[in-house]
Amino acid sequence: MSLAVIRDVRVAAAHDGDAELMVTLEYENGGTSLVALDEYAARTLLESCAATSPEGLIGAGWEKVRDALVASSQRYAGVPAQEHSGGE
Repeated sequence: MSLAVIRDVRVAAAHDGDAELMVTLEYENGGTSLVALDEYAARTLLESCAATSPEGLIGAGWEKVRDALVASSQRYAGVPAQEHSGGE
């Protein structure tokens, strides 16, 4: 059994106005954590869970969330910071 599973999912506005997916993880002891996923991570999570809507993610293990976050951050690997952050 997974140490934590997705218990709730909702779409919210990020600080830049883009949509992000807010995922609530629930641990075996009843504790919860809220994790924000950008568009890339959200799409990766949906695909890895074969979900067609955010509600289809409920019950998936936290490992899927972790892997989606890793995939999202790795898309910038080797790219200079100013190219993906909007900096000069």
